[in-house]
Amino acid sequence: MKIIITGALGHIGSHLIRELPCFFPDSKIMMLDNMLTQRYSSLFNLPSIGNYTFIETDVIKSDLEKLIDSDTVVIHLAAITDAASSFDNAEAVEANNYQATAKVAHACAVTGAKLITLSSTSVYGTQSNRVSENCTDEELKPQSPYAKTKLREEKLVQELSTKQNLQAVTFRFGTIFGASIGMRFHTAVNKFCWQATLGQPLTVWKTAYQQKRPYLALSDAVRAICHTIAIDNFDGGIYNVVTKNATVNEIVDTIRLYIPNARVNFVDSVIMNQLSYEVDSSKMQATGFISSGNLVHDIGETISLLRNCSSGYFKTI
Repeated sequence: MKIIITGALGHIGSHLIRELPCFFPDSKIMMLDNMLTQRYSSLFNLPSIGNYTFIETDVIKSDLEKLIDSDTVVIHLAAITDAASSFDNAEAVEANNYQATAKVAHACAVTGAKLITLSSTSVYGTQSNRVSENCTDEELKPQSPYAKTKLREEKLVQELSTKQNLQAVTFRFGTIFGASIGMRFHTAVNKFCWQATLGQPLTVWKTAYQQKRPYLALSDAVRAICHTIAIDNFDGGIYNVVTKNATVNEIVDTIRLYIPNARVNFVDSVIMNQLSYEVDSSKMQATGFISSGNLVHDIGETISLLRNCSSGYFKTI
């Protein structure tokens, strides 16, 4: 089996490529990345048991059909992922993310390859207490240009699954937390860990402090992908993948277990104007997947890593 990962050197990809040889030791792992984020370090010290190939390429411009065959699983991670900045960059996010997904999905449909593509729980703009994949269209009110594009990508993949027999699955991932060699810090939990470690106040949207949001451990994200490949579940469906529904207050309290004097600075933001809700992940659990990520452990690990590199070096002015 060949496994192709687009955006392979990013936050999720850099951890996934290190775990794939453990789950699929005989697979050929092909890593695609355009290197715009220059995460060269994601290629350092890859496991010796992996059969790796790296290709620096832009997915939109690549001749993917030359790389893909019917024995291939494509894990499509390549995307501009910062939802907050997408308000000022909406056209670029739409052009890049949608076109990339369309290119990958059509290539898989033509060649008979299987596709795992990522969406986001931010497509929910519900006012319900708990929401599932079977929600009404009225509950799909994406709160950012990034999320609006993700919803369009979902519909494209489902249409190709229905009309062209594309073997695919789409994951609506919660907000990722946890450390990787290619990790990013613009999402809530990791950003808070960075700010607290450097003695900066945690910037929290004032409307969101007591509201629940879905979060996903990086380890669970990777395990969900590997689980789906292992059970060969490419039914064209959409699956929520969540480790924990938590309030921002809970996250801050968890950080204070490690940094008791962590301060909070409340700010305004247009992105967090929806009401509190939880995301139901029982559909994914019904496939046999059980989340095992731990918010306390992963926050502690992230803070420990930051402390090890910041002590005596990083200062705020």
